[in-house]
Amino acid sequence: MKYLMGIDNGGTFSKAAIFDTDGNQIAVASLPTRLLTPKPGYTERDMEELWQTNVQVMKAALEKSGVLPSDIAGISFSGHGKGLYVVDGQGKPIYNGILSTDTRAWEYPERWKREGVLDRVFEKTCQTVLACQPVSLLAWMKDHVPEVYGKIGAVFSVKDYVRYRLTGEMNGEYTDFSGGNLVNMNTKTYDRELMECFGIGEIYEKLPPLKAAAEVCGYVTEESSRLTGLAAGTPVTAGMFDVDACGIASGLVEEKDLCMIAGTWSINEFLARGPILDGSVSLNSMFCIPGYYLIEESSPTSAGNLEWFIRTQMPMEREAWGKSGLYDRINQMVSDVRPEDDSLIFLPFINGSNEDPQAKGMFVGLTGYHDRSHMLRAIYEGVVYSHMTHVKRLLQNRERPESIRLSGGAANSQVWVQIFADALQIPIDVVEGKELGAQGAAMAAGIGAGIYADYQEAAARTVRITKTIAPRPEAGAVYEKKYQAYRLVNDAMAGVWAKLQPAEG
Repeated sequence: MKYLMGIDNGGTFSKAAIFDTDGNQIAVASLPTRLLTPKPGYTERDMEELWQTNVQVMKAALEKSGVLPSDIAGISFSGHGKGLYVVDGQGKPIYNGILSTDTRAWEYPERWKREGVLDRVFEKTCQTVLACQPVSLLAWMKDHVPEVYGKIGAVFSVKDYVRYRLTGEMNGEYTDFSGGNLVNMNTKTYDRELMECFGIGEIYEKLPPLKAAAEVCGYVTEESSRLTGLAAGTPVTAGMFDVDACGIASGLVEEKDLCMIAGTWSINEFLARGPILDGSVSLNSMFCIPGYYLIEESSPTSAGNLEWFIRTQMPMEREAWGKSGLYDRINQMVSDVRPEDDSLIFLPFINGSNEDPQAKGMFVGLTGYHDRSHMLRAIYEGVVYSHMTHVKRLLQNRERPESIRLSGGAANSQVWVQIFADALQIPIDVVEGKELGAQGAAMAAGIGAGIYADYQEAAARTVRITKTIAPRPEAGAVYEKKYQAYRLVNDAMAGVWAKLQPAEG
């Protein structure tokens, strides 16, 4: 048998998983990646440490699987989009990697909006500009650390950097770079004038050659083989933005489909033959399936909020009950509070916002009556309401789907999935639980290795729906009323967030 390896670098973990060609997960290895927060709003990681973590998970997955290195037919990557990873002309890191939850460059999109730059840019990139996108971070870097900016030899996404270390080949990739305002969507190429709009024209020369997700763009080097145990010469395809990877691993291959990914980020997406140009959605990018665009609404407002609450408010319970026991207990606590019995509101902006670049997480309506059960239900609901805000925008541009495919951490909770279904009043299909980012990458590796003819065949062979949760009609009105209250709070906070920012230094 032949096998495929997918390597996924998200915001908190590096993972490597091995799959057979029918999509069965044979082995997975995962390690946390150390987060550096030198200042408020900064989220970084050491790039050499990141590579060593990837080496460890690749080696561990291979050892756990019992698969011969020579039976790995192909390797590919998934990774968090946006952010920034820069190296010098010799390929050496010159700054920490910057994650997609970083908000240091929030002033740049605001200024570009006032100056009319965003309108000019939208004509080329078909998307808004976010503070965490590479163009904003590069502009910040030019102004604040010019000694680093002047040394940039290549601009990478996270997966591009790890792939470079594995293969020695410098390449970019369409899904990531088109989702970062780096590609002219009309010409499907880099655009010097576009970079000049952002005041970073010199970066045009530092952008690596663009590759398609399933295109072989390197091979495991002898040095990487010694470190990881992988066979030297194993083909490596470019891989893709994790939004695409989770989508394709959820079976997002037709325009009728709509997917939600509830992890650190709230990802909500569908496919179209052309971008949405009326400004009603935030992001259009090139999808991994040639000829399709990914229509996306996203923000770092999803299940990561629960992880924050567990880390800060339930550390003893996590130690006492273990991971599985803790989540079972939390689900029971949420179930014990009926949605109609409490009006506590949570804004799920611990890691960032889809409302205001300076918004922060908050509970509204706390009283002495409330306990952790009420707070946990408010977190579950607040995450769903943030997804709802995105989905409602998407549905302005397409028919209502027969169902929505859900993956990510929230999909493991029956009670959370039921809230999604009840609030949206749309059935929720739960995708088989495995490392979907890694699986999407493995599907690209399989195409590059000639195992699958295309993504449609790969999805047909590997994607499985485990259950469908139907909405309860009687719950729809309850959640709609609570959603409207959530919207009122967000609207009331407009203009307040800037006044709450700490002074610099």
